[in-house]
Amino acid sequence: MDESALERYFDDSIANESDFLLGEELDLQSPATSHLPPKAGLGRQVGEELDLSFLPDELGLREQSRHDNTVDSQTLPLDVSQDSGISGDYDSQDPTAESQQGACMSGPGAGVSPFYPMTPMTPMTPMTPVTERSGIIPQLQNIVSTVNLGCPLDLKFIALQARNAEYNPKRFAAVIMRIREPRTTTLIFSSGKMVCTGAKSEDQSRLAARKYARVVQKLGFPARFMDFKIQNMVASCDVCFPIRLEGLVLTHRQFSSYEPELFPGLIYRMVKPRIVLLIFVSGKVVLTGAKEREEIYEAFENIYPILRGFRKQ
Repeated sequence: MDESALERYFDDSIANESDFLLGEELDLQSPATSHLPPKAGLGRQVGEELDLSFLPDELGLREQSRHDNTVDSQTLPLDVSQDSGISGDYDSQDPTAESQQGACMSGPGAGVSPFYPMTPMTPMTPMTPVTERSGIIPQLQNIVSTVNLGCPLDLKFIALQARNAEYNPKRFAAVIMRIREPRTTTLIFSSGKMVCTGAKSEDQSRLAARKYARVVQKLGFPARFMDFKIQNMVASCDVCFPIRLEGLVLTHRQFSSYEPELFPGLIYRMVKPRIVLLIFVSGKVVLTGAKEREEIYEAFENIYPILRGFRKQ
């Protein structure tokens, strides 16, 4: 077959736009369906006859899974309102309530079940109104103060020369000196430090410390009166009614301790002001640990309504 015959063959094929003419010119055996005129549905019929099962059909799998999920959702409806607390009828909800609900769900406790056990809180104590004043003023019983004399001391010489002084270095490394007015006792150390106890007021404690310093000066030591400071105040009072200490220690467990086999009083450690109270069943109260008189008064006014709540009937 020459080139001109091939050109005519291709021209006829393009002009007819049919694949079946190629078979007739080449004397090929065409199927019976080749005599049918070409129609638009021919490609669909041929595609139906072909077996394409060996090809991976991802779209078909996706449609199948989507269909299965739809069937499951229809057969097993979820009760959203039972689990999450959200109503399924969103059209009937108030927009303000919906915003509040969103704020609650986004808060620090989001995702926590409402039935989750909470941390046990300290039970409330029956208290009288805060405006009620006790009308009781605690009386100071002892004041402990310190002072620095500013010079080293010979304790043996002081014990031999001074009156009302005793010194036993094997028992205690300080001179114990006492005076009658104000009735106090002091401990004098060789470093020049001095501790004064037994005064009933701040002024009495300062006056007694000055008198002890003057005694040391008269013995020939260059003593000075420096750094006077009150370290502790002890006061006591009576509320005039018996108290149920067992109930008090159960309610205020983190602040108090009560061991009647060891000590008959309840020990209450107040946080603010930082005062320790000894509470007895008879109603007597001892307050200690204060450095100012106002702390004693404030602590007693704080504890008095609590004691009224545990009054024995």
